[in-house]
Amino acid sequence: MSKLIATFFYVGLIRPAPGTWGSAAAIPVGYLIHVAGGFPALLVATVAVFFIGWWATSEETKGKENHDPSEIVIDEVAGQWIALLPVSGGLWFAGVDPWLFPYPGWVTAFLMFRLFDIWKPGPVGWADRKSTALGVMLDDVIAGLMAAVVVLAAAAFSHGVLMQ
Repeated sequence: MSKLIATFFYVGLIRPAPGTWGSAAAIPVGYLIHVAGGFPALLVATVAVFFIGWWATSEETKGKENHDPSEIVIDEVAGQWIALLPVSGGLWFAGVDPWLFPYPGWVTAFLMFRLFDIWKPGPVGWADRKSTALGVMLDDVIAGLMAAVVVLAAAAFSHGVLMQ
């Protein structure tokens, strides 16, 4: 069970770039969660994936030298969903039909999350250097938070400046 979760239903076994595949797979699943229950559902699912992912990562790395094997992508799912929260929240609070999930928002969330996850600036790199399951999850959480800030700024610019 821990391998199924840690690899996000074996998406993490796809080569090359399993982290990118994990992030890409997280988007349609996040979209379906948003459609089913809106922003609150995606927020709850994100928190749940973080804690379940932490457990699964701990189980999958127990007794192994490599604390962050590339096939573990549940951390990317958590981070990607965090990056998508501003898109989901904006739609939810605006009362927009949940089937609408505008491409500039989710594309920006995907690209910015991948950028911060690969680049590992500042606190992302700090968390990545932790040799624990929590560190595996935290670097993607922080990258997701950084991407969410960019998504919020892009939305504010787009809707505030460009729409005037």
